[in-house]
Amino acid sequence: MVEPGLIKAAQSGDRDALITLLREIETHVYRTAYYILNNEQDAMDASQEALIRIYTKIGSYEEKAQFKTWIQRIVTNICIDKFRRSKPTVSIDEHEMVFKEKQNVEDEVLSAYALQDIRSAIDKLPEHHRTVVVLRYLQDFSYNEIADSLDLPLNTVKSYLFRARQQLQSLLHDYQKGGVRG
Repeated sequence: MVEPGLIKAAQSGDRDALITLLREIETHVYRTAYYILNNEQDAMDASQEALIRIYTKIGSYEEKAQFKTWIQRIVTNICIDKFRRSKPTVSIDEHEMVFKEKQNVEDEVLSAYALQDIRSAIDKLPEHHRTVVVLRYLQDFSYNEIADSLDLPLNTVKSYLFRARQQLQSLLHDYQKGGVRG
């Protein structure tokens, strides 16, 4: 993800290296925040807060953990705190559908509904299950990276993912039968 030399330079006080480092990780930080919070504005706020925290705490990063899991832990903790402090809101922008030329409109509508239903199902998961699902399936973290990021035992991560998949299967039951929501 990021060159170790850049991390070392940022830790040693090289301001340009730190700015370059933050620019390299900002998209990853935002994407994680968005997947967890499912709201653009909240994700922007959380990612900004995470980048500031990374900026101020880069000196405390130790190479015991991978840099990406260290960042992930910061972002995830900020998102969890933000989620606990606020009630979920719905952005009107998230529900606008834009149709592209030369595509089947019916497929676009069904895909948009499916995506909306999947996101809705993920949102209904308990916080700890939602977080591991986002890290595993949307951020492509390994089980060990999730365990490191969330400071959880590996078996707990596996258990959370197993239970989350069961809950999602139940919540998305209509799709398994070939139906769509009505």
